[in-house]
Amino acid sequence: MATKQEKMELLGGVPFLSDLSKRDLNKVLDIAKPTVHTEGAEVMTEGRGGVGFHLITDGKAKVQRGGRTVATLGPGEFFGEMALVDDGPRSASVLADTDLTTLVISKWEFRPLVKSHPELAWKLIEHLVVRLREEQTGRDLLVC
Repeated sequence: MATKQEKMELLGGVPFLSDLSKRDLNKVLDIAKPTVHTEGAEVMTEGRGGVGFHLITDGKAKVQRGGRTVATLGPGEFFGEMALVDDGPRSASVLADTDLTTLVISKWEFRPLVKSHPELAWKLIEHLVVRLREEQTGRDLLVC
């Protein structure tokens, strides 16, 4: 299980959170809910709505599109950031490849943080545009 310091470091590694101070990263950690998923569990389902962003702290996850595995993710990697912005359907399924622990941030918890730190909104937009461009060129299939 990741320590508080390790969780802070993982949060600081998320591109749209990377410019936050330690104090502000602590605020993010305060709203993040540790969630455990057993091996084989479906964390999110392609085509269904979602409300949360997930940052992996322990374990591995498989990203699938159309039933085909397109990526494997581990600690420090994340998925579901589009759900921080809208209620649209997930673009991929994510399954726990091993026992998996994620920090989950819901849209309704993230929104007040963005209101008090507007630069977060811009960083998130920049990150999503990068992901969209990667998707369009076929280099990365992880936009969830």
